[in-house]
Amino acid sequence: MIEISSSCIGCSKCVSACPFGAMSVTNKMAKADDKCTLCGACVQVCPVSAINIARKEASADLSAYRGVWVFAELMDNHHARTKGTKTLRPVTHELLSCGRRLADELGEELCAVLMGHGVENLADSLAACGADKVYLADHEALKEYTTDAAATALVAMITKYKPSIVLYPSTYIGRDIAPRVASELYVGLTADCTGLAIKNGNLLQSRPAFGGNIMADIICPNARPQMSTVRPNVMKKNPLREGAKAVIVRENMALNAAGARVKIVERRVEETHGQDSIAGANVVVSGGRGMKNKRGFEMLEDLADALGGAVGASRAAVDLGLMPKPHQVGQSGTTVSPKLYVACGISGAVQHIVGMNSSDVIIAINKDPSAPIFNVCKFGIVGDAGQIVPKLAENVRKLKK
Repeated sequence: MIEISSSCIGCSKCVSACPFGAMSVTNKMAKADDKCTLCGACVQVCPVSAINIARKEASADLSAYRGVWVFAELMDNHHARTKGTKTLRPVTHELLSCGRRLADELGEELCAVLMGHGVENLADSLAACGADKVYLADHEALKEYTTDAAATALVAMITKYKPSIVLYPSTYIGRDIAPRVASELYVGLTADCTGLAIKNGNLLQSRPAFGGNIMADIICPNARPQMSTVRPNVMKKNPLREGAKAVIVRENMALNAAGARVKIVERRVEETHGQDSIAGANVVVSGGRGMKNKRGFEMLEDLADALGGAVGASRAAVDLGLMPKPHQVGQSGTTVSPKLYVACGISGAVQHIVGMNSSDVIIAINKDPSAPIFNVCKFGIVGDAGQIVPKLAENVRKLKK
């Protein structure tokens, strides 16, 4: 419940900040009515800290919480004809595919949360990715992502509709909003998950721990919603359901764009071709310390060119200056999930394997027959990558003729 102390000065800032019009001021004292969802927007703007939220301890009866939600992240559309509009980030399809499996096992709905301005046209795309229902928050204040506006809207919707599970992408936006929402709702959050399953009705969240040396399984049995951020390119995408339609639930929010603490003045996009190319490539040819020098990576570039793919690198190779950071594959780099992954001179540290083991086919080339990389590959070649890679590139070109 909302608690308002006698230090309230009746400034009305909480009134304009409330997205549901639940706050009012009478006789210089603020009060909340039954439309309040405990989203916390009023607490943030109160200049004298007169407003507090007293939250009840988690109840053992969690039956009121149902449904699997996916936060649908948007990105700028760079196509010439649609430039200036928004489109779904590809990881949204991955999360909805994973969410579909979880929702079906629980016998619950799969829902997407779509926030922005003028983005209702994307609801059909979310339905095609598997969503049964789309919660739409369309407001000028949500046109560009800001933590305050997005978190306030999402906390309000979660409080109102009580989903059992909420999934976010482990992107810069997902990593920003998820902990903010978890803090406001007093629930747990598991970051950078690489596996999700249902166990005894709870969400079993798997992620690397202790520097990637072990995998930890985490559950949150006593509070809802259960929340996770999930690394891109880890979950397999289901086929699109062409022509599918989702139920759209429109949320009318009174967000105050003028009252935002952060305003976007200018946007500059720095090109990161390496990261973008390996994240979306169907073929990735990666090199590690065993490639020895930049000449070794020139060989990899030649093989990648023959296969129509992109070049990646292990952390060891990046640390040696053989490739720039955007090309790094692994726990502290980019997670990739291509149709073909070729690991050359990479021993197979757990931190690297976490970033590529969801690839369809993995080929490993290493002169050490006991290298851990051979435990995850489908085809293994024991030998010097510096001698084998040029021959592979030559044979690939011959086959393509």
